[in-house]
Amino acid sequence: MTEWISICAVQDIPVLGSRRVARSLGPAVALFRAADDHIFALLDRCPHKGGPLSQGIVFGHSVACPLHNWTIGLADGCARAPDEGCTTPFAVRVEDGHVLLDAQQLQTLALTPALTPALPDPAPEAKAAA
Repeated sequence: MTEWISICAVQDIPVLGSRRVARSLGPAVALFRAADDHIFALLDRCPHKGGPLSQGIVFGHSVACPLHNWTIGLADGCARAPDEGCTTPFAVRVEDGHVLLDAQQLQTLALTPALTPALPDPAPEAKAAA
């Protein structure tokens, strides 16, 4: 059974805005509030260059990264075409005006802070020298 942790009141998140939730391990989670009062939770890192999505502009059910204006879907954390990549979404619930996050996800998802692109394989001669 899922353990839900109360994070804040819905009113603590500005409409078309966000609030950061610090974690003891890993980067922060950003809570977003859309104009229709839907609440979303994403890792506070753009999949492009790691920009703080919590500082972006919320519109509809998306956020624009403040660094390079990538549009990230709030429901799935994925960049919209033509851009590619996703940040980690977190399960969120609203009960009696309070925002709740899944305790296990907060402790286990996206704990590594670095966005490291895959490095190309070394040249064949470098492999032979090793």
